[in-house]
Amino acid sequence: MGYQGGTLSAAGGPHWLRVVCAEVGEVGTEGGKLWNGFYASRTLPASVPRPTLLHVRDWSAEAYAYRVELYAFAPDPIVSPRPVLDEGPGLPERWWQEMTAALGTLADVPPPTDREAVREEYLRRVIPEYTGHQVDDVTWPTAHGDLHWAHFTRGPHILDWAGWGSAPYGYDAATLYVYALLTPEAATRVRTELTPHPGPSRGPHGPADRLRSGPPGPGPSGLLRRAG
Repeated sequence: MGYQGGTLSAAGGPHWLRVVCAEVGEVGTEGGKLWNGFYASRTLPASVPRPTLLHVRDWSAEAYAYRVELYAFAPDPIVSPRPVLDEGPGLPERWWQEMTAALGTLADVPPPTDREAVREEYLRRVIPEYTGHQVDDVTWPTAHGDLHWAHFTRGPHILDWAGWGSAPYGYDAATLYVYALLTPEAATRVRTELTPHPGPSRGPHGPADRLRSGPPGPGPSGLLRRAG
């Protein structure tokens, strides 16, 4: 698989090899968010399950820069071959429990100052455009940023950390919910179980309470409720 012709990756025995290529000095690529995402994710807590990074090597040739990353291969199959979940995943209770804990831990990581999964300027423009509701205060925890059903294994591991960073509270859960709408039972479990818990910095009456049981607010889950 790859991304816009700039990445290649494949499994080989117990390892997974990822190669990134970009023009030297290309803005937003070499040295940018997608270039550094996998490598930077090594700083996240070990309780957020993801493939282990073993080696990294960078080099340049002529006008191009390259990065090779070697990972331990996650042996369990992915939950879905496509981002959209179009049939019941048949996941055990342990999977839901471990993924709930992992996403809660991730949301409690202080957002990195140099990584944005979603730009606030974009959010404040598109939410009124598509919902008719204005955006008030937004809590910005850390998120995976591209959470769909092909980025989970049944282990479980969370894959593809290229775009992680700060995002609106509940962004990962809302994204996963939308990708599960064709499978109502899974969508319901996402809404009730995979919403990040309220961390110490958010308090007992923070965004998570509004996401779960309060009246719809401006956050992603409130918008999902309005959308029905």
